[in-house]
Parts: sequence; structure tokens; C-alpha cells
Amino acid sequence: MNALAATNRNFRHAARILGLDSKVEKSLLIPFREIKVECTIPRDDGTLVSYVGFRVQHDNARGPMKGGIRYHPEVDPDEVNALAQLMTWKSAVADIPYGGAKGGIGCNPGDLSKSELERLTRVFTQKIHDLIGVHTDVPAPDMGTNAQTMAWILDEYSKFHGHSPAVVTGKPIDLGGSLGREAATGRGVVFATEALLAEHGMSIKGLTFAVQGFGNVGSWAAKIIHERGGKVVAVSDITGAVKNPNGIDIPELIRHKESTGSLKNFQGADSMDANELLVHECDVLIPCALGGVLNRENAADVKAKFIIEAANHPTDPEADEILAKKGVVILPDIYANSGGVTVSYFEWVQSAYDLNSSNLVVKYLNFSRLANETIQQASEAKILLKFYSSGLETIGNRESDSQTSDNIQGFMWDEEQVNKTLQNYMTRAFHNIKSMCQTHDCNLRMGAFTLGVSRVARATLLRGWEA
Repeated sequence: MNALAATNRNFRHAARILGLDSKVEKSLLIPFREIKVECTIPRDDGTLVSYVGFRVQHDNARGPMKGGIRYHPEVDPDEVNALAQLMTWKSAVADIPYGGAKGGIGCNPGDLSKSELERLTRVFTQKIHDLIGVHTDVPAPDMGTNAQTMAWILDEYSKFHGHSPAVVTGKPIDLGGSLGREAATGRGVVFATEALLAEHGMSIKGLTFAVQGFGNVGSWAAKIIHERGGKVVAVSDITGAVKNPNGIDIPELIRHKESTGSLKNFQGADSMDANELLVHECDVLIPCALGGVLNRENAADVKAKFIIEAANHPTDPEADEILAKKGVVILPDIYANSGGVTVSYFEWVQSAYDLNSSNLVVKYLNFSRLANETIQQASEAKILLKFYSSGLETIGNRESDSQTSDNIQGFMWDEEQVNKTLQNYMTRAFHNIKSMCQTHDCNLRMGAFTLGVSRVARATLLRGWEA
């Protein structure tokens, strides 16, 4: 079963549990917009090559659509559609005022030079610039893209629409990015893991972990787990896999990969078959790479007691059933890897909102009124009310300083504030999921889906779109 079929299946299951009206269910399932564009660029040798780019905008009932752009050879419409839908539910589970979107280009970024990647990114932005925007659809990095990619998108978009730092998140700090954003998804995975383990009377310290995927998410998650006393006994990526029953020195492994580009020949661990990692002896398995890696072929052999889905859709439905019968607890992707989009939200509000005191007071008063009227259940008013309130305090402090100057790009949070706020969001979301599990007598995946779908459905009904 491909990712789109599996995602639709989970959504329909949640809709049945919630008793959604069929019109609402159909409205939430069909994407708002699907975009397919041709991107032709000259290679460095002068030859022309064409690629196909996609952007699926799934839903905007709760706010601007939000989702990454990935560069990977296997990018296709079904995958992008599924990931866009997951972003809708993920944003709602995190209770941030976004809908869902996703994009990508079918290419192998490793085969392209930096200048070729820049040309491809700029052409793609030219094709979609009228369909994205600060309050419409906000891209972010994903597989095969990074802060530099976002900088190119920001620059190209600004040629058409003026300086708009909040049109993308995950951008460089020097262009209005947020401290803590690079580590956010991996750090959020750790916060989610801690919340789950605490529910079982356990902590990270002393447990064994296997991490599949050692890119941005996997390396940060492994590093933080190592710092907190967890024992990472196996790590893999596309270059190979290593194991050490006594625990791998993760900082040393990161340095080794940075210097060699590979996990191979690392002196602090033994090599192993990458496929064996998923069934390696450990307490906690964290898949951080591609989807569908846990399936009917290997699910019965999984030895982990807990699976933390740091990747999108790493467990197919057949594996889900097998693992459930084995008593394995799975923390679903739409919660476990939501740290990235949550800190993207923090970056967005830092970039998007004017801290000119008179404008901020007007916004504060408007959102104070909205938060106490008919949309009291809408999270955007509540969250932005907190943001503007803290901004007023910031302005009050700044205006007492003789060196105060207006800052049209908002105020910058320090990294400690970003991480602490992320932990609060992740912990609260876990308890909300558990509450849905108890209400509907379901597992964590359906607890997360019913939580996300119910929030989007409420926003849809309030806006009257189901008619």
C-alpha cells in the first residue's frame, strides 16, 4: 500500500470514529490545489535538462498552508499528496495555526552542482511564486533541501513581491531564520520520546536506541539522546550501518561522517548490514529516513518495545497490525516529527509580524476581541494573542531603552526560549493525544489522527466550507 492510500485509510478511520458528516469528510480529503510544473535549466556544460516539480496545497481551514520542499528522484504526485495531507493533521495536532502543503522536484541533488541547484530552485520558484506567500503557503526544507535552498526561494520570491522573509522557514539565521530550527525536528523527536517513556514510568537514560537515518533529524536525535544518557547501539544511513552493544560515541560518529561523508570505517563500532538495523536488539527504534521501511516482511522480527516515527509514514498498515499484536508501542509520525513545523511556526511569527508598537497594540486588541467571541476554539487567535502579548512586553522593555529602534522583522527569540517552548508544545500535544485515545478507546496513531482531524473539521465547520 503506497503512502497516499495508507494516509487516506487512516483519515477515513479517524473520520468514522469521530462520526464526521460525509460532506465534511469529502471536503477534508480532497486537496485545495495540486500544482505540476516543468522546470528546464542549463547544466554547467550548457546542455538543457528538464525536471518536474510539484506543490500540493491540502487545506487552509486553520491558517496558511505549510510544508517542506524535497529534492529526491522518487518524488511523485501521490507521495507529495500524502505528505501534504499529513502536514494538515500534523499542524493541527501541534495546535499551530497552519494547514498542510508539500512540494518537491524529481531530481537527485547529489548529481547537481551548487549552481545547478540554485538555477533549478529559482526556476521552480518562478513557476509557483503567485501560489505561495506569507499568509498563503509557506515552504520549508525537506529531504535534499536545506537553509540555502530556502534562501534562494526567498530571494527569487522577493523579486516579484518585495522583501518577504516569512515566505519560507528554515532559512539561514542571517536572513531571518530562527535559532534552534536546524535541530528542531530531531529535538522534537526526543521530547516526544520523553513524553511517551514518562507515561510508562521510564526515561531515556539507560535505554538502548537504534536510529535508522543519520541526516539532519537522525543525527540531532541521536546526539541529544546520547547527551541524556541513552545508549545508541546502532545507526544507519545510505552509506552503511554501524553497531556497538556498549553504545556508539555519537559526537565522534558525527565528526567521522562530516569528515568522510560516510559511516563506513568508523573505528568506534562494527559494521553491519543496514537492513538489519530495523530488527536490531534495542528498546527504542527510531526510523528517520524514507517511508515504508517497516512492512510485512520485517515487522514480525522487530525487537524494539517502542517505535518513534521520526520519518513520514515509515510503518505501512500491515506492519502496523503485526506490531500491535506484538505489543509494540508506536508513536505516530504526525506527532513524533512535528518539532520541525512547530519551530517553523516560531520562525514565521518572528519574521512576519511588525513590532512597531502602535501596530502591535491594534493587533493585540483585535485578537483579544476575537479570542472571546465566536472563534474561541480556534487556536490561531489564542496563540497569536499570546505572541502579541509577549511582544507588547518586549516593546515596553525596549521603549525604556534609549537605544530602542523599530524592528519590522519582529523580535528574535534566544535558543533556550525556542527549545523550552517547543518542549511545552510537544508535551501538551502528547497529553491531548492520550486524552483522545481514552475517549475513543484507540491506539496512539488514531489518537493523533482523531485529534488533528477533529480540529480541522471544527475550523471547517466554523468557516462554513462544508456547504
